[in-house]
Amino acid sequence: MEEQKFVITADQENQRLDVFLTEQLEGSRSYIQQLIKDGHVEVHPKKAKPNLRLTEGMEIMVTIPEPESTEVLPEAIPLDILYEDHDIIIINKARGMVVHPAVGNYSGTLVNALLYHCDDLSGINGEIRPGIVHRLDKDTSGVMMAAKTNQAHLGLAEQVKAHTAKRTYYALVQGNIVEEKGVIKAPIGRHPKDRMKMAVVFENSKEAVTHFTVLERYGKHTLVECVLETGRTHQIRVHFAHIGHPVVNDPFYGYRKMDFPIEGQALHSRTLDIIHPISGEPMHFEAPLPKDFLDCIAYAKEHNH
Repeated sequence: MEEQKFVITADQENQRLDVFLTEQLEGSRSYIQQLIKDGHVEVHPKKAKPNLRLTEGMEIMVTIPEPESTEVLPEAIPLDILYEDHDIIIINKARGMVVHPAVGNYSGTLVNALLYHCDDLSGINGEIRPGIVHRLDKDTSGVMMAAKTNQAHLGLAEQVKAHTAKRTYYALVQGNIVEEKGVIKAPIGRHPKDRMKMAVVFENSKEAVTHFTVLERYGKHTLVECVLETGRTHQIRVHFAHIGHPVVNDPFYGYRKMDFPIEGQALHSRTLDIIHPISGEPMHFEAPLPKDFLDCIAYAKEHNH
């Protein structure tokens, strides 16, 4: 059994207990709620209930029971592979696919698919995230890299950290961006009231920089290319919402009622440039815009007045 203790700070006050633990343990909310109901969560000085509102100084003790199986199993899930060799694999991730398993959710992820396809994956990120160097949100599609050996993993991770791995994204955003190009420089941290979300905040945050270029305008919507100088969680989505141009159909940061023909946000990882971590060869990869994104562009053109 694994035990974890949390002491609630002032900026964590008033969250629900189940929401707080879902974020901290990176598990599914239903799994966390079951842990609470089964008596594996103690809160001093209150009774643990999923909807309990937290106050500063509360102590939470979580006992995570041994799962029936912590093993992440290979699954025959189709992959769109852009490139593969002994050390690395580059895939075009489908929208809707979760990258790696989390507590209470061990199947249907990219890692399950990679374990089925590859004989080996790097072990640096442990059993739950083998091979995973960087992540894409569940509903962001496009080019993504994974490592098959530890040496390759370290080399790729260093490029991500040093910002020498260049990633470009295409986003369809609300409104007409007047500038041809620009830089959004605004620090990102946890949303002060909704801990499941990120936000532009100036305390407990990290520097975040997004460069963008306008590719096409459709009146009420704009297609932009984004280059990340930093890689914060939900960076593009938070930054464009911050400047008043949220990504189309974004369930977290966009407008609630939208009729675009897409599940999740219209955001796509378009290109990736890296140096091969073993051979030193410069490499360029592209993932074409998927049909649902192209359908969104067509819809934006049609509804531009």
